[in-house]
Amino acid sequence: MATIPEAQRPKILILATLSGGYAGADSVGQLHTDYPTNTYILPVICPCMFPEEFYLRTFEQGIDGILVMYSGTDSPYRGGPERAAKLINQTYPLMKARGLDTRRLKLTAICTVCTKPFLKEVQQMEALLEGIGYAKAEIAAYAGKENMAN
Repeated sequence: MATIPEAQRPKILILATLSGGYAGADSVGQLHTDYPTNTYILPVICPCMFPEEFYLRTFEQGIDGILVMYSGTDSPYRGGPERAAKLINQTYPLMKARGLDTRRLKLTAICTVCTKPFLKEVQQMEALLEGIGYAKAEIAAYAGKENMAN
């Protein structure tokens, strides 16, 4: 299998909650374990702070996959996990309406010491994106089909 040059690898954004995903990412770093360099981690208080349009704009601007790493039911914020899950579920139909594969967005529970699950999620997303390609290309192809239909 040919190696994809770094500049051409699909980009992964991780929204990592401070109480879970970010601490998990920190644990990975403390173990000096590598994960793909095409991965960008944004520490957040709670992912329910981001509206559906945030995710859509992020794909339009060149991010190919988003992992929302949350501490799950261990969250210190009452109702946060449920609101985050609801928000992600509301985003999927909007993604479909723009021609985006919904597998590009995933909510996953990662605890403060979940190094193996953290790495597994990143590796699975990278493999998926290498198979389905870039979000911008998917959006453009869908827009082209829409224009031809009109």
